[in-house]
Amino acid sequence: MARRATAVSLACLLAAGFIPPLRPAAALAAGCDVAAPHRAHAPAARTRGHGHWRVPGRPGPRSPRPQDVAMVMAELGKRLSGVTPPSEITVPTRVHVISPGPERRVSDQAVQAQIDTLNSAYGGRFGGVDTGVRFRLDGITVKEQAAWFSDPVGHERAMKSAMHVGGAGTLNLYIAQLSELMLGFASYPYWYAGAPALDGVVIDWRSLPGGAMSDYNRGFTGVHEIGHWLGLFHTFENGCKAPGDGIDDTSPEARPTEACPQGKDTCPGQPGQDPAHNYMDYAHDRCMWEFTVGQADRMHEMWAAYRDTPAV
Repeated sequence: MARRATAVSLACLLAAGFIPPLRPAAALAAGCDVAAPHRAHAPAARTRGHGHWRVPGRPGPRSPRPQDVAMVMAELGKRLSGVTPPSEITVPTRVHVISPGPERRVSDQAVQAQIDTLNSAYGGRFGGVDTGVRFRLDGITVKEQAAWFSDPVGHERAMKSAMHVGGAGTLNLYIAQLSELMLGFASYPYWYAGAPALDGVVIDWRSLPGGAMSDYNRGFTGVHEIGHWLGLFHTFENGCKAPGDGIDDTSPEARPTEACPQGKDTCPGQPGQDPAHNYMDYAHDRCMWEFTVGQADRMHEMWAAYRDTPAV
């Protein structure tokens, strides 16, 4: 998954008739990996992430190691020998809506709005390139389970073991409510063989298009986390040091982007400004709008290497 830390306030309803839980807009300490950079004691900080979130004494989502970028690049070279990545990818998508009670927080229409946003973002309609990746909604499952809804991190294994369907090429998208500090988390393609049932993406229901989370309510948390599921690392991976995120056309970036800065350049000795508007950074949703050609190519390579397998 990915981390983006920034100030968060609640505004708007997820959809007509949805009532988000009442809570004060308080200053919170950051320490997760889903919406903004991991910053200790950052006021009201949140992160989109891939598992850097940790609470002492309690397990959190799994996180890649800095050396994983080089490892994956080396393994890709072997796995893709004699293999031609597909030019177009259609991802069968199963959405699992977790509900705290009989009254759903997320309607079928809200789910469809998220799928539409994915297809627009990955199709380059907000900016950047058309990645050639599209998402096909194959079903929506609703599960009433209050504990899973309020703590999908702590109940990840039970939740996913009960609901996961399909094989490596099926996207299982879980929608629940994460902590004040986290927007979502995801698994990577190269993890699939070791834990098939845990494969998938978890996002906060309030981050869906029109959701109750100001600055993060255009559906781009889903775009970001699914980018990890398709094999992309954060743009700031490894900081200014090679191999960075392993993508040639995303400039090196020393630290995650917060809010919506202009002209951010944290690796001044290297060409290009920070890719602050990239979906794999941590900017506010209104400031995210692109994937690059290199990222699109990497998604197709990762798909061919790890996810283009028969469903089970």
